[in-house]
Amino acid sequence: MPELPEVETVRRGLADRLDQFVISDLEVCRDRAIASPGGPEYFELGLVNCRVGQWTRRGKYLYAELHRPASAEADAAEESAGYWGVHLRMTGQFQWIEDDTPACNHTRVRFWNAKGQELRFVDLRSFAEMWWVPPAVAVESVMTGLKKLGPEPFSQDFKTQYLQERFKGSTRSIKAALLDQSIVAGTGNIYADESLFAAGIRPQTAAGQLNRKQLDKLRVCLIKILELSIGAGGTTFSDFRDLEGVNGNYGGQAAVYRRTGQPCLKCGQAIERIKLAGRSTHWCSSCQT
Repeated sequence: MPELPEVETVRRGLADRLDQFVISDLEVCRDRAIASPGGPEYFELGLVNCRVGQWTRRGKYLYAELHRPASAEADAAEESAGYWGVHLRMTGQFQWIEDDTPACNHTRVRFWNAKGQELRFVDLRSFAEMWWVPPAVAVESVMTGLKKLGPEPFSQDFKTQYLQERFKGSTRSIKAALLDQSIVAGTGNIYADESLFAAGIRPQTAAGQLNRKQLDKLRVCLIKILELSIGAGGTTFSDFRDLEGVNGNYGGQAAVYRRTGQPCLKCGQAIERIKLAGRSTHWCSSCQT
């Protein structure tokens, strides 16, 4: 599943490609891709003839402001048309199509502008979701998953003291805690493994057993690794591509993730893999204590 760096890479690509993009037509190829009330019919009514505005990322969610030309009697040039929301889930990806080409069988939604340029949404596993949030309606009331998210790793709220308070008395593993989107938004399996390695912390350690110094180091390592991955365009180990079809480059820099049996980059001992919180976890038993 795309994690924070991959979703941020998509956000930047959408912001660049869809600058002044007006949706002149759209086609929902698979109804289940639309999760908002009213289904595909209301989704289409809400988005057609709208200009796509600023994109926001919150955790692994994306949503864009929509603007529609104002009515003749209104003073403003445009009026709010609500928001267009997206969650990529496991395999959702956007493709920018300049020329008219046949859509593949996994195409879920297609968007065109007046020039015939197309933004195509493809999803192999069909778990991704889209929403239309009407004007004057709170985004989180339709995209309800937003209500459950903890602070962004780059926010002022993501402090060591916050982690101490959230982990106090917790017996679950620190790996499981990092995957909890209500604790920190956007972190997933890849960057949990990588940040725990960088901080020298065993993934099996109970979150409540970590002291302030360890938590501070983990927080700093997580932020640094996420920043590095965003700069590399995310990680590609399976299906992730940006709008131009380019792989993320962070995978070549990974220290432990999917390096089972390979020598640790620090000590040379073989990287191990175990199951924690139902997820494969990669770590070095020598460097992480």
